[in-house]
Amino acid sequence: MSYAVKEIFYTLQGEGRNTGRAAVFCRFAGCNLWSGREDDRIGAVCRFCDTDFVGFDPTGGRFATSHDLADAILRAWGGQSRDDGAEARPFVVLTGGEPLLQVDADLLAALRERDVEIAVETNGTIAVPSGVDWVCVSPKAGAPLAVTHGDELKLVYPQPGLAPESLEGLAFDHFLLSPMDGPDARANTAEAVAYCLAHPRWRLNVQTHKLVGIR
Repeated sequence: MSYAVKEIFYTLQGEGRNTGRAAVFCRFAGCNLWSGREDDRIGAVCRFCDTDFVGFDPTGGRFATSHDLADAILRAWGGQSRDDGAEARPFVVLTGGEPLLQVDADLLAALRERDVEIAVETNGTIAVPSGVDWVCVSPKAGAPLAVTHGDELKLVYPQPGLAPESLEGLAFDHFLLSPMDGPDARANTAEAVAYCLAHPRWRLNVQTHKLVGIR
């Protein structure tokens, strides 16, 4: 299959348990919970997404094969080295939109052939194929979960109809609460802080990339 990719870029992971880690972000175009167009927000399952995943940026486009896309990801990594001079293992975050609409066994195999460590950030409505090293699920109210285990569950908070306590029976290693951005960000942050203080299983998740001004 071919792959539609919004953008590919090298940066530091801005949130979650891998915050601060060098990574290539491969952002796939398209999502199953919102078209990405403002005119469609009212009828969408997810109405608060602030990510642009429509169309192609200069670093993205259509990739005809899994090897073409894997090579583009590796080029974005650029042969970074560790302090001891040895080459660091490439780390990619497959995100979106909803990456699992497109991520398949062929792409995962092509990345593993290149010794790439693979993370996926998904809304959890599509099963994760085998071969992924790190699974981050960000559930959305009104969207049934197909992924009930993984490395981290990252809940945007507050979401009417999706209370954090309703998710605590799921088999994730880490439970993170992300204050919803937007005009009520300050109040949402205070509410998330209060919830984490009252429920220590949850950790506050701050979008540090926005604070420090990186992608």
